[in-house]
Amino acid sequence: MDNSRRIRKVVIAGGGTAGWLAGCALSHQFGDQLEITLVESELIGTVGVGESTVPPIRAFHHFLNIDEQEFLRAVAGTFKLSISFENWRRHGERYIHPFGMTGQNTLVCHFHHYWLDSLRRGMKSELGDYCLETVASRDDRFALGTQPQVNYAYHFDAGLYARFLRARAEKQGLVRIEGKIQQVHQDSHSGDVTALTLEDGQRIEGDLFIDCTGFRGLLTEQTLHTGYEDWNQWLPSDRAVAVQTESVGPPVPYTRAIAHEAGWRWHIALQHRVGCGLVFSSRHMSDDEARAKLLRDVGAPAIKEPWLVPFRSGRRLKAWNHNVIALGLASGFIEPLESTSIHLTISAVVRLLQLFPSNGGEESLRALYNEVSQKEMEHVRDFIILHYHATQRDEPMWKAAREMELPESLAIRLRAWRERAHAWQGTDELFRVDSWTHVLLGQGITPGAPHPLAGALSDADLSRLLTAVRQPIDRAVAQMPSQQGFIDRYCKAPPEVWGARRPMATA
Repeated sequence: MDNSRRIRKVVIAGGGTAGWLAGCALSHQFGDQLEITLVESELIGTVGVGESTVPPIRAFHHFLNIDEQEFLRAVAGTFKLSISFENWRRHGERYIHPFGMTGQNTLVCHFHHYWLDSLRRGMKSELGDYCLETVASRDDRFALGTQPQVNYAYHFDAGLYARFLRARAEKQGLVRIEGKIQQVHQDSHSGDVTALTLEDGQRIEGDLFIDCTGFRGLLTEQTLHTGYEDWNQWLPSDRAVAVQTESVGPPVPYTRAIAHEAGWRWHIALQHRVGCGLVFSSRHMSDDEARAKLLRDVGAPAIKEPWLVPFRSGRRLKAWNHNVIALGLASGFIEPLESTSIHLTISAVVRLLQLFPSNGGEESLRALYNEVSQKEMEHVRDFIILHYHATQRDEPMWKAAREMELPESLAIRLRAWRERAHAWQGTDELFRVDSWTHVLLGQGITPGAPHPLAGALSDADLSRLLTAVRQPIDRAVAQMPSQQGFIDRYCKAPPEVWGARRPMATA
């Protein structure tokens, strides 16, 4: 290897959640092997609505040696067992997408086949009765150390999370520079980015650059012209208006996703406030209508003015182009319905660590990184499209989504479900068989006949199986405290973390 070309300087352009996730992981893993610099400006705001996560974040925190209680106190965090989908198939209906395992599977036959066959035989129950996280969500309960064990994610304040990660990264040697990027310099021969010049004239050189500049993609798009694949034909929502409100009740252990006539609304309860937002299609609702609807529906006093977040669901044609890796919103965006934004950033950071180049010239690594990134985003995209497509709502936006032509990758899954109640999970896919099953059923997609092996059990054996799964869950949930009670004992944020919150002043 030519040591003269070895990557020694990594420059992260932009902060926010993506920038500090990358900075924290790189400084943790590489220590003094790399000179890591992060450039951000306090004058450039962040989107600031990424407050809901999925369970793999816990493995990432374990990798970074982050203590869970310390983290939750620092970010005013709460626990998340599931997502509550309200008004999606029809107005007034609700289903839960839980994070935990449902029932007991065999190598070739998943539990939902046995449950479907039990319905055929006249045994009455809901699939969620056999999932600890669903049953606990129904009663707003949470605990650790249960049997069966609970699978969970977090809700947290995105600004506090970035601050928490920054403190760790700087302690590990990362250097933060305050300033706005004025110019991006490229090598005239290779086209690689070589340096950033700030408004104050400071020049920051690097060997590898990470673009965390949000939707604008200052390096990957404005400089390298990577290109963007737009998914608006499948995901109609293209704007969100967000607001923070006072808490008017104890935090529930799930994200609420509440459909409306032109999109949906999120409700994320933290320890000190609630994060709310209205996601909508600008073709079916104006900004002013969305803002008014959000403030009308949140049911609590706002503590800051609502802000608008325009977006385009889609992806950069290359996540890694030349010597620039795009992370977070700079790499693409899938609307926030299943809380995947932070996860996709974490997954990309881990992938970068695994494929970290020696000298920046390994084209095979770039190709592999881009291929895996594309497949990962397309899998998440298909899962989100399912929510829009499978509905009986009759408003114009929903009717169009129901009648649209689907990506073939999703159409195959729906055919397999309708024909033989079959759902599957690829090796590297985020959403498991249980996730697909709960959402397919919740959205009203009728399954075909279950696996023939389910019919091999006698009525008595099938009843015993269902009882054996359900009883430990019911016992575990009955012993759980409320989520608020558990937080008060385990990770209550001190007042100095979040301070006193007062309603927003009105004119």
